[in-house]
Amino acid sequence: MGISRIMMSHKFQLMAVLTFGVAMLFIENQIQKLEDSRARLERTVTIHDIADLRHTEDGGRELPLLADKDDMVIIYNRVPKTGSTSFTNIAYDLCAKNHFHVLHINTTKNNPVMSLQDQMRFVRNISSWREMKPGFYHGHVAYLDFSKYGAKVKPMYINVVRDPIERLVSYYYFLRFGDNYRPGLRRRKQGDKKTFDECVSSGGSDCAPEKLWLQIPFFCGHHSECWNAGSRWALEQAKYNLVNEYLLVGVTEELEDFIMILEAVLPRFFKGAT
Repeated sequence: MGISRIMMSHKFQLMAVLTFGVAMLFIENQIQKLEDSRARLERTVTIHDIADLRHTEDGGRELPLLADKDDMVIIYNRVPKTGSTSFTNIAYDLCAKNHFHVLHINTTKNNPVMSLQDQMRFVRNISSWREMKPGFYHGHVAYLDFSKYGAKVKPMYINVVRDPIERLVSYYYFLRFGDNYRPGLRRRKQGDKKTFDECVSSGGSDCAPEKLWLQIPFFCGHHSECWNAGSRWALEQAKYNLVNEYLLVGVTEELEDFIMILEAVLPRFFKGAT
C-alpha cells in the first residue's frame, strides 16, 4: 500500500507539472497573440496619423511640412550593416521622379573620420554646391557639426541603428562572404570559414565585445574620444547629437516605419517611398 501511494503521488505530481506546463504554453501563446494584435493596431493608427499630417481638414491639400525648399540637404551618415544599402537604393529609385540629387560620400580608404582640412572642404563644398541641391548625401562617415565651420544653414541628418549583436554578426559574415550588391569584390576575410560562435569561443578579434561599440562614434563625431570603445563621454555626446542634431533615426528591424515617417515629413524627397 505504501509503495502504491508513493507511485500515485508521483503520478499526480507529474500530471500537475504537465498541466502547469501546458497552461503556461497556452498563456504565453495568448500573450504573443495580444502583442501581435497590439503591434498591428499601433501600425494602423500610425498610418492614419501620418495621413492626417499629410492633408488639411478641408479636403486633401498636402501640407508643406519640412519639404518646401529646393536648397535642402540631407546627410545620411550610414552605419555599416544596418540595412543602409537597401534604404539608400530607395533614394536612388526616387531621385529622378522627385527631382533631387543623390551623392555618395567616398572617403579615403573608407575612413569614417576626416582630417580637419577635409572637414572644412566637406562643409564648404556641400554648403556652396547649388547645382546639387536639393541633395541627399550618403556614406559611412561620422557626424560633423557644420556650424563649427561657419555654415549658416546646417543639413538635416538622418540615420538607422540596429541591435548591436545582430549588426556585428551581419558584419562578421559580410567580411567573409560579401553581399549581392558587389558579388565580385574580394572581401578582407574571404576564405575564412570560422563561424561567429567559433570566433567567440576562441576569443577572436573580429567578434570582440569592443566591436559592439561601432554605432556610437557615427553619432558622436570626429573627436578621437568618440572612437575610444567604452568612453562614457562618447556615449553621452552620441546621445546628445542623436536627440538634438538628427531629424529622424530609424531602427533596422522597423525600417518600413522609418520610411513611412520620412515620406510624411519629407515628401520633397520621399514621396512615393512606401
